[in-house]
Amino acid sequence: MRELFVRAGVVCVLLLGGFSSGWAYYNLDAALGTNTNEVSETDSSVPFVDLFRAALPFEDARPWLTKGEVQYDADGWPVDLRGGQAGTRFLANLPANTVPDGAYTVLFEGDGDMTYANDAKLITHAQGKDTIQISAGADAMLNATLLITRTNPQNPLRNIRILPPGGICEDDPFKRVTGEGDCATGSYRAFSEHYAKILFNPDYLHFMKDFKVIRFMNMGGITQNPLQAWEQRPHLTQATWGGKEGQRGAPLEIMVELANRLNAHPWLVIPHAADDDFVTQYARYVRQHLNPDLKPHLEYSNETWNTLFLQGNYVREQGVQRGLDSNAGRAGYRYYSERSVEIFKLWENVFGGKQRLVRILSGWTINPELTQLILTHRDAYRHADAFAIGPYFFGGHEEIRRVKTVDDIFQLLTDPQYRYSLRKVLDYISEQKALTDKYKVALIAYEGGQGLVDFKTSDNNAHPNPLLYAANRDSRMADLYGEFLTGWKTAGGQLFMHYSSPRTYQKYGTWGTKEYITQATEDAPKYQAILAFMRTNPCWWAGCSTDTFMSYTDFWKR
Repeated sequence: MRELFVRAGVVCVLLLGGFSSGWAYYNLDAALGTNTNEVSETDSSVPFVDLFRAALPFEDARPWLTKGEVQYDADGWPVDLRGGQAGTRFLANLPANTVPDGAYTVLFEGDGDMTYANDAKLITHAQGKDTIQISAGADAMLNATLLITRTNPQNPLRNIRILPPGGICEDDPFKRVTGEGDCATGSYRAFSEHYAKILFNPDYLHFMKDFKVIRFMNMGGITQNPLQAWEQRPHLTQATWGGKEGQRGAPLEIMVELANRLNAHPWLVIPHAADDDFVTQYARYVRQHLNPDLKPHLEYSNETWNTLFLQGNYVREQGVQRGLDSNAGRAGYRYYSERSVEIFKLWENVFGGKQRLVRILSGWTINPELTQLILTHRDAYRHADAFAIGPYFFGGHEEIRRVKTVDDIFQLLTDPQYRYSLRKVLDYISEQKALTDKYKVALIAYEGGQGLVDFKTSDNNAHPNPLLYAANRDSRMADLYGEFLTGWKTAGGQLFMHYSSPRTYQKYGTWGTKEYITQATEDAPKYQAILAFMRTNPCWWAGCSTDTFMSYTDFWKR
């Protein structure tokens, strides 16, 4: 499948003026990175131009869409309905304008019948091609489903692609256009014809372009994912890359390609149970396909100190098996440290040294004792370049449940008497910086930002959720972000990975930088603050800034 992923030509030049055939990267001096979201039909960042890439797997849509004893092939395509039906959602609970209303092209192979529902309506049907109208409903939300009601077992329906109207101009991958008239003669590339090469939603690229590093933990499907062997990884040929937590995830090929397109360093997170062969094969692919100017940022799993996650319990079990400590919790921390170094060494073997790698250990913001243990276990700090924490300010979980107004929330966020108030979190950061200085590793953030959420609520509109949403839409949130990021810099922190890419506000949290990918900047206070901080605070640590130029037009000639 390598032909799907052609690397753009990159050369170092002195940028003295404008160029008609290329452009400078936007993220050369950026001090911030961003986390990605899970591959899901509910993801309002919509990373892929083909909407079906994030669709719910057919079997996961049981029993409300998929019914009966449906048989599937190895990639998840229904090959025999056996009297049942196979359905999927490909848009779910997304705000209007997340993707444009209009006539979408549905391409497919095989023989069978499909129907569409919710905000998707069939316009025309032909062999291998449907045209459907997608328009937000009266509720100003987008929901769309697809149902296979007949498929020929000898030639089943498969390789479904759902492609938006319009396209891009070949010299600007960051802008969606409606047609040829928006581009120079001969430079228009329609999504319906060039989807395989365009690959990424231009609105998504436009958002991501400003960030120095992209953390692929969520897009890679790391959380709760038990995969161990290289053969179990996500594949390009799968019917979809969406699905349940622990099963979904974009292929490595896609993540590397996105990093290449954006000239962004990839922060790659290795699954907690991955064996040495998996780690080695992973490293080999990255070495062979990542642009040579980019550095893989390497982390073993995510928040292994947190036993709410599968990986938290896994490292405890492994640490106990290795006899690393009489206390199961400490044994887990030691195993995390030890396994991280083992993984770093495997990557160093593949890359021929550590020069091109950023080796990251991580811990818990409010627990400097854990930082000390992880860094010192068998001198792990000697094999690491950075220590990462996840600094969130939210006041306190119990206190959040007692707020009655938005003003109460901002009081909670700013009053230092609360354990997770902004100023207290900055104090924790300073404590962590003293430790990382002691062991001569950089202090960075794997995640961070506001953390307003009440995990005990079961409904999006239950108290205090509407107040949390309103606080994130309040201009005062931009002010707090500016103060927080400035405090991070003043404390000596380096790379800060905000959490997260655009996503809707709901009972699970208000994490999105914006609420959906096309939301106007003036309606997104956190995004305003992040852009303003990056403009006025170019990265301040040694080796951060680069001079790189890309000729995107050349991409189409390869």
